[in-house]
Amino acid sequence: MNLQRRLALAISLLAVGLGTGHFVQSRAAERAETTPKPEKIEQLSAGTDAATLKIDPPAATGAVLATAEAVTEEKSCPLQLDLLAKSQAMIGLSLSAPCHGDQRVVIKHGGLAITGRTTLDGKLTLDLPAMEEQARVTVNFIDGSDVLGRVEVPEVKELHRFAVQWMDNDRFDLQAYEDGADFGTPGNINIANTGFPADGTAPKGGYLTVLGDSSVSLPMQAQIYTFPPQGEAEVMVEAVVTPSTCGREMLGEAVSSVGGKVSVSDVTLAMPDCSVPGGVLVLKNIVPDMEVAVR
Repeated sequence: MNLQRRLALAISLLAVGLGTGHFVQSRAAERAETTPKPEKIEQLSAGTDAATLKIDPPAATGAVLATAEAVTEEKSCPLQLDLLAKSQAMIGLSLSAPCHGDQRVVIKHGGLAITGRTTLDGKLTLDLPAMEEQARVTVNFIDGSDVLGRVEVPEVKELHRFAVQWMDNDRFDLQAYEDGADFGTPGNINIANTGFPADGTAPKGGYLTVLGDSSVSLPMQAQIYTFPPQGEAEVMVEAVVTPSTCGREMLGEAVSSVGGKVSVSDVTLAMPDCSVPGGVLVLKNIVPDMEVAVR
């Protein structure tokens, strides 16, 4: 994405990290000042057990207890990420992070980066479209920790997927027109008609997957279109002119997966001024070319 935007995000995350480090350092210094120091060390006789040193006074063992408590806490908060290859080349993701309850997380896979929110007990489940055969999924937490999982999804080698993703107040939408369909007809796949049958059976044509939790701070969202196994489809990226998008530059990324091979490119769109809200800018022929039209 835009270099300035990446730098701004990196600076904001760095500020959080530095603030946390300063807090830890201050607390460590405070503990060091208040912890009693041993007055003397006596050598025990040779007949004692494995311990050969005696520390006086015993109050100094508080440091040892604190260390033991920290180790116990770390063991009680394991990070676990389970991945399962499902039908339609989807990845079933199940996250357990008991010490990261109700937190923003970033999920990355095959060029995609979306946000999620854990439950109060640190759980998160979702289905993620596989973009690579040897799928690698990473979940990043707000404190800088992360957990990695891998799963093989051979079915993705037979698919063509296209995604658009964006961050914060930007917003893009995918429109796919299958076999010459018109806008609003069943062959027009979009966020209002994702292509999944109402009875829950597997889709026979193309379909749209919408990802990303918009309720978290600095949300990262994506729409992924899976092309039908037969027939043709024209894919367009739309951007609606609204009070929050007008008069500025919209930034995003286009992610394409063909036979499990991923390519990523930037999407930059200068929006009209705010005098005529409600218009729609359309990126036509975005696979592989990008041309701008207005409707």
